[in-house]
Amino acid sequence: MNTEELGDRLFASLLGCLDIMSVYVGDRFGLYRLLRPGALTSHELAAASGMHPRYTQEWLEQQCVAGFVAVDDAGADPAVRRYGLPPGHVPVFADPDSEAYFTAFARLAAAAVAQMPALLEAYRTGGGVGWAEFGAQMRTAQAEGNRPLYLHSLGRDWLPAVPEIHAALGRGGAVADIGCGEGWSSIGMALAYPKAVVHGYDVDEASVLAATEHARSYGVDGRVTFHHRDLVSQPLGMTYDVVTAFECIHDLPDPVAVLAAAREILAPGGTVLVMDERVPEAFNGPGDPVEHLMYNFSMFVCLPDSMSHTDSVATGTVMRPATLERYAREAGFKGAEVLPIENDMFRFYRLPSAD
Repeated sequence: MNTEELGDRLFASLLGCLDIMSVYVGDRFGLYRLLRPGALTSHELAAASGMHPRYTQEWLEQQCVAGFVAVDDAGADPAVRRYGLPPGHVPVFADPDSEAYFTAFARLAAAAVAQMPALLEAYRTGGGVGWAEFGAQMRTAQAEGNRPLYLHSLGRDWLPAVPEIHAALGRGGAVADIGCGEGWSSIGMALAYPKAVVHGYDVDEASVLAATEHARSYGVDGRVTFHHRDLVSQPLGMTYDVVTAFECIHDLPDPVAVLAAAREILAPGGTVLVMDERVPEAFNGPGDPVEHLMYNFSMFVCLPDSMSHTDSVATGTVMRPATLERYAREAGFKGAEVLPIENDMFRFYRLPSAD
C-alpha cells in the first residue's frame, strides 16, 4: 500500500481501537443491557447504571456518531433525547447467548492493555505474563466470547460432522474436555447429547470453580464435572471415548506432553478432536483478517501466557497445521487430520492413533 493508503488504514485502526474502548465502557456499566428494553434519556440511563450523567450523555452521543446506538430526535434538547439499541444491534452488544455477541472481546482487549507495562517487560526479558496475572476480566471475556459457539454451533454443526464422535456421544459415551476453561464446551456437549458424560479438566482453579457453577445453572451438573488437574503430572486411571481440546493447544507450554496424556486416556477406538485457529498453512507476509487477528491475540495474550512457564515451546496463537502435525507425531499419534468442518475462525483436527 502507498503512503496515503497506509495513513487511511491506521486512521481506521485508531477509530476501531477507541470504539472498542467505548464498547468496554458500555459493558462495564451495563449500558447496552439497560438500553435493550427501550429508549431512555441520558439521565434515565445514568440513574440506572450509576454512571455520572455528563459522561453518560457523552457516551451516548459517541455511540450514536459511531452508528452503534440510535437516537429518536437528534435535534432535541440533550436532556430529553431518547436513545436505544436498534433491534439488529441487540445480539451483538447485549445478548451473551447470541453467536453474534461481540462485547466480551472489548473486555478481552482492555484486560490485555491493562497489562501493557508487564507485557513490555516480558518483551524485553523474554519472560511472560501468566493467565492469572491478566485477571478475572480476561478469564470471563475469553469464556463469554466462546460461550455462544459452544452452546450452539458445537452440538448443532461441528460434532455431528464427525460421525464417530456423534455416534459415541449419542449412545452415552464419556468425554474428557482438556483445557475446558469456564466449561462452556463441556456444557455444550452435554446439552447436545443428553446421554453423554463429560469431565472437564483445567489447570486454572478460578476457571474450574466458575465452570462448576455454570454447569449447575444449566442443570447438567449430574453429567458434567470439572477438575482442577494437570493431566501430565497427575495422570488419570480411566479412559474416555472422546478427548477434546478446544482452542487451547497453542497456549500450552508443553503441548506434546499434554497430547501424549490425551493419548493415554483414550479408549480403544476412541477419537481425539482438536479445535484451533484457522490460519493459513504458511506465513506469506500480508495475511487475511483471521491471521491478522490471531497475531494480535498472540502478541498481547497467548504468547506471553505461554512464555510465563519455564521451558515453554512458545507456540503462540498462530499454530499452523504443520506445527500441530509435528506435536501430534511426537506425542505418539499418526499425525493430525484436518476435518471438513467449515468455520471462518477455527480449524478442526482428528488425531489418529498410531496403535
